[in-house]
Amino acid sequence: MVSFTARAPKLCGIVTALPQAVSENADLAASFGAETMAKIIAATGIERRPVADRHTVSQLGVAAADVLLEKLNWARETIGLLIVVTQTPDYPLPSTACVMQNALGLSKETAAFDLGLGCSGYVYGLSVANAMMQSGGIFRALLVTGDITTHMISDSNRSLAPLFGDGVAVTALELSEDGSIAFDLGSDGSGAPYLISKTGGLAEPGAAELFMDGTQVMAFSLKQVAPSIERALTAAGRAIGDIDHVILHQANAMMIRTLGHKIKARDDQMVYAVRDFGNTSSASIPLAICDHLNRMRPQPDMSFLLCGFGVGWSWATAVWHTEAPACHDIIRVP
Repeated sequence: MVSFTARAPKLCGIVTALPQAVSENADLAASFGAETMAKIIAATGIERRPVADRHTVSQLGVAAADVLLEKLNWARETIGLLIVVTQTPDYPLPSTACVMQNALGLSKETAAFDLGLGCSGYVYGLSVANAMMQSGGIFRALLVTGDITTHMISDSNRSLAPLFGDGVAVTALELSEDGSIAFDLGSDGSGAPYLISKTGGLAEPGAAELFMDGTQVMAFSLKQVAPSIERALTAAGRAIGDIDHVILHQANAMMIRTLGHKIKARDDQMVYAVRDFGNTSSASIPLAICDHLNRMRPQPDMSFLLCGFGVGWSWATAVWHTEAPACHDIIRVP
């Protein structure tokens, strides 16, 4: 594990783009039975999920970025860095970041690249973007996170079909001289077989198909998440009670609730955003930020505890005090 502190970036805004089409979990009763679906909905807290038809990560990302840049009144030539965190890229090559750089009309001096991470990807991406900004020469950055996961899941898969949604979030970051951010990052590749798409790559060509061992995922989460959060809090010099908003990867309500109790967070600190969106991979944390801030009174600044965990195994926690973002919108893309 790696724990460290750094000067914090300013969180200027987030826009999350979701497909307009929505799949109601109650409608899956026709395939899996009404009683079964009622139990799944009660346990997971997931009632509906955005589902992509022909959308790609870059299409949703460009739609979100266009809105974000307009709302912030940022000139496109001022963007020095574009990072795309995804496990469902538009193409095997080139990188989705290069596709987006061109589609957005960003400068050719913009550094653009992809990171191949899932559930932990938002915090990992935040750590990489911040490190590059702090090293000098980059004032503004866009962090793009999300996946089109439903294309990897058969409609007949009772275990996974009710859980996952599609979406892409774009976060605008600006170099700041104020505040600090603490990170804890870790990985354990021995968990790879338990949350994987074995097909779709060079090892096993073919259509990508997601497999998840839910028991192993829960065991991993209970083992690694709380210690990671404790290390990040220690690095930040904070206690859990000092945090305004605790936003964990939005896997399902039962897991979030269980982990919240384990880290001794208060109910009013915990953020839930699974009911209408499901598990949206690396978009889940910024989507939860948008959904939560849209429901609360405006605040001048706030402290976040962000923790992503899952496929890899991989986990990442950040303790971040920042000004409230100027925009935190959720848009639907036809």
